[in-house]
Amino acid sequence: MQKIILYTIIIAFSLVTKAVAQEKKEKPISFEKKVEQISSGMEFLLAREKNELKLKIDSLETVFKQNKISVDEFNTLKLKEAEKSANRIELGMERYNQKLDSLIQNKIEIGSKEVSFKIDTINGKKVRTYFKKTNTKHYDIPALKIYKSDEEKAERKSKRTTSQFVFAFGLNNVITEGENLEDSDYRVWGSHFYEWGVTYNSRILKNNNLLHAKYGLSLMYNNLRPTDNRYFVRNGDQTDLVTSTIKFDESRFRNVYLTAPLHLEFDFTPKKLSKDGSKTYFRTHESVRLGIGGYAGVRIKSKQILNYEIDDVKIKERQKGAFNVSDFNYGLSAYLGYGQTSFYVKYDLNPMFKNNNMDQNNVSLGIRFDFN
Repeated sequence: MQKIILYTIIIAFSLVTKAVAQEKKEKPISFEKKVEQISSGMEFLLAREKNELKLKIDSLETVFKQNKISVDEFNTLKLKEAEKSANRIELGMERYNQKLDSLIQNKIEIGSKEVSFKIDTINGKKVRTYFKKTNTKHYDIPALKIYKSDEEKAERKSKRTTSQFVFAFGLNNVITEGENLEDSDYRVWGSHFYEWGVTYNSRILKNNNLLHAKYGLSLMYNNLRPTDNRYFVRNGDQTDLVTSTIKFDESRFRNVYLTAPLHLEFDFTPKKLSKDGSKTYFRTHESVRLGIGGYAGVRIKSKQILNYEIDDVKIKERQKGAFNVSDFNYGLSAYLGYGQTSFYVKYDLNPMFKNNNMDQNNVSLGIRFDFN
């Protein structure tokens, strides 16, 4: 009984081993593996010929040292052996190159519709050069878009209404009645604004690319850094800028707004024709652009950030509240640039604080990116 069990196990093991071996045998070798094998063959050919040539040269040197051949004979024989080795290397490399060429061509014909070849001339010899076709998927990271092909990219970018991801940043300050920026209560180079959002660009005229309506939704972050160690304090309906007895490492006041910008955009991008001339494409954001308009929105939050140190203890204080800041903001804005990059300016028509004795209107100047 034990022998029967043992024989059964041996037979089963043999069958499994044979099946695994058969599966491995039938498994096709990948294209990359075949290229690696050809490359290894080339390396082996060079190493073998180099080693054999060295052995033959060493043998000739031994004969020469035994005074069996002259110097001229030694040099002549050494040169002949080197030429023989070079010829063998050239013939071997040619065979490997033919294998590689056949492998790539086979890959083109049956394995990849995106790869093609053309006849080119390199060092006076006609050779096949392989390249990948460009009609493939595109990833436009800044614009957060994916295009399946060149045709889809051209079609979508030429629609009458397109979308853009907008990001802007730069300097931020306020204009106070009777003062100029040189006398500002806020650091000119230390106060910044940021804006990001989504816009839509609609061509107004069907067959003319000049006029566009640009509209969307944005978040605006307006930051002010007071000078002379000051910070904001709310006194009833007034919000005053006062000097602190504590030395601030950082004093920053931020207002965040959700706004709806609207611009009339002049886009001087010329129209384009398809290769066969059958289609007309009206592209945008590829030439000089000028936008004039404005925005309106609501305040989401106001925050004051104070960093200071007391008895070697670093403190970061965040104060959230209304600070008597206007709940709504509206203003004028414009941009001028080329392609997707523009100089950008915006000015709040409403005062920053509701009831202060002097009106202070926020103004921003910076760079704007419209990733189409």
